[in-house]
Amino acid sequence: MSDQNVRNAGFTSSGIAAGSLASSMMSREAKASGGGVHSGGPTSTLQEMGARGSTHSSGFTTSGISSGSQAAHMMSKEARAHGGETPRGGTTSTVQSISMGGKGGRH
Repeated sequence: MSDQNVRNAGFTSSGIAAGSLASSMMSREAKASGGGVHSGGPTSTLQEMGARGSTHSSGFTTSGISSGSQAAHMMSKEARAHGGETPRGGTTSTVQSISMGGKGGRH
């Protein structure tokens, strides 16, 4: 279900869907960074996973992040970079939220 939630949010195999949560995220992220979307940020990470249908297999599931997964590694790395906490609105929290159907990911 987590992969479907990502597609529902507009991160699809053919790109970001117009008028979707994904397009809104991309627009906000581009404006905040001066015109581009950074590799490794929430929008690019979700689009890559949406295109491959790999959020669940990466460890982002509807019941949380799987222990020992790529998602767990990402969360740990992000937490270390931010003094021990995963920042709200960061890549890990945004991908997990949408994978669970949050932030408009579930229809």
